[in-house]
Amino acid sequence: MPAVSAEEGHTAGTGTGRRRAGRPSAAVLDKAGITTAALDLVSRKGYDGLTMAALAKQLEVAPSALYNHVASKRDVLLLVEDHLTSLVDVSAFGSKSWEDAVRTWAWSYRDVFAEHTPLIPVIAVLPVTDAPQTLAMYETVSKGFLDAGFPEERIVSAIVALESFIFGSAYDVTAPGDIFEPGSMADANPHFTAAVRSSAGPGRPADTAFGLGLEALISGLGALRGQAG
Repeated sequence: MPAVSAEEGHTAGTGTGRRRAGRPSAAVLDKAGITTAALDLVSRKGYDGLTMAALAKQLEVAPSALYNHVASKRDVLLLVEDHLTSLVDVSAFGSKSWEDAVRTWAWSYRDVFAEHTPLIPVIAVLPVTDAPQTLAMYETVSKGFLDAGFPEERIVSAIVALESFIFGSAYDVTAPGDIFEPGSMADANPHFTAAVRSSAGPGRPADTAFGLGLEALISGLGALRGQAG
């Protein structure tokens, strides 16, 4: 009978020897991985393609394993919302003028969501309860408005007005370049046709429109500063 080393005997006799190197038997799940997979699903299949079953398949785990981390699709959406909101730049609040801070925040906000337009209809109406990064963004922006002299009771309405414009403008980034081309109806609509053709310039039309609208909002909302509600 061949000799058996002490280590080999321990392994054979108890089954508690050193674990063999290799891939784990199941994927390791965490919230960051779930968020990444959800964003990938939405980018490929749209919001309707984001289901718990599809997400589990994307992550190569059983649905029961997924439910150990998120209780529902709403929980997944909160993770996605929080991730996207964490990418929005709010650093100018407290370090620059209110106008420049709003510009930095709004342009960043638009650019983040222009990359994820299928999620806008959902996230725009998703309650922010239990979304720490989203609440942190609103906290920073609210303080910036308050410090700039906005009446406290008008801050949320001002933010919503800006967000409505930002979300709509995010869609505009992905619109076709000829969206306003009247085609064969050009002669029947001469004023609009002339306006469309005279608006052509070196920059992206979506950026030009966003800049124009944002400056109008900043100017209009700025008039509220120092006013009582």
